[in-house]
Amino acid sequence: MRRALVTGGNRGIGRAIAAGLLAEGLEVVIGARDPAAGAEAADALGCRSVALDLMRPETFADALAQAGDLDVLVNNAGVLRDVSLLDDDGAFEEAMQVIVRAPMDLIRRVAPGMGARGYGRIVNVSSGWGSFAEGLGGPGVYGVAKAALNALTHVLPRDLPDGVKVNALCPGWVRTRMGGPNAARSPEEGADTAIWLATLPVDGPTGGFFRRRKAIGW
Repeated sequence: MRRALVTGGNRGIGRAIAAGLLAEGLEVVIGARDPAAGAEAADALGCRSVALDLMRPETFADALAQAGDLDVLVNNAGVLRDVSLLDDDGAFEEAMQVIVRAPMDLIRRVAPGMGARGYGRIVNVSSGWGSFAEGLGGPGVYGVAKAALNALTHVLPRDLPDGVKVNALCPGWVRTRMGGPNAARSPEEGADTAIWLATLPVDGPTGGFFRRRKAIGW
């Protein structure tokens, strides 16, 4: 049985991704900043949880050890603060840590094991707001950080071991705490492409950016 870790898997799109991967027959571990919220969501879903605060890299090793060997990593957790890039209130550092540095750190930690087992699927939940082709429309540092995550996704295939794929996706405007109640898509609809990328066959794509299972511009 393949094992997946979904960061920010206790609510919203992350929870829908976790549920979808469970339905696909994977063993799922959800990472949550709040251990109580993670445990509650895991109980409801029928999976495991680990305490994983992406602002605290010193906790990553313990969280991954508790999760066990991973075949799938879904970097879903995010943060959005609509403040000027010129404000020095910590928003830039927070967004870059959660959206860029932490996913890259987790990838570095899990990729060797994936390579040793000859299989790995890494899914980065990004946004069209981080797409140059779509105008980098994200507020504050959000679009900049998502663009950096996209860049990592684009170049990582040259360094990843054989058998390990990495792709990014835009889930669209989804009804979550971040997206708000008026968003057009349900969490399950937003999660669909992530679930597809997490379960790609051997001949599936790598180093791409997708929305609704179709390639989109960087």
